[in-house]
Amino acid sequence: LQLNHSGRYRCRGWVNSELPLWAQSEPVTVTVHGVPLSGVSLWAQPPGGQVALGDRLVLSCAVAKGTGPLSFTWHRGGSGTSLGTGLRLELPQVGDNDSGHYHCRVSDGDSVAKSVPLNVTVLGAREPRTG
Repeated sequence: LQLNHSGRYRCRGWVNSELPLWAQSEPVTVTVHGVPLSGVSLWAQPPGGQVALGDRLVLSCAVAKGTGPLSFTWHRGGSGTSLGTGLRLELPQVGDNDSGHYHCRVSDGDSVAKSVPLNVTVLGAREPRTG
């Protein structure tokens, strides 16, 4: 069932097989309500978000409840800049600067919900130089 299925419906058909009569019901109004977004979660491959330098990292996002169409964006840290869109974010070869807290944001056009951040650790990454 989609939001655009809201409307007025009626039933029509033939009544009485000997002397057929065309009949129809009174119209009924059907209203489809949207389901608010909830239960946004993400997981990583490899599990736990610990990935070796140069290896592949795949993050996936899921929504437990929500009326579509849904759009997905990916973010690291507190940045509003999108790293990508879609259900998955793939980093084919993680680098020194890819460690951090990642989350996905989901929008249904009216509201936005985001996942709990997942801490990604790049094993073998060089520490940033200071000074």
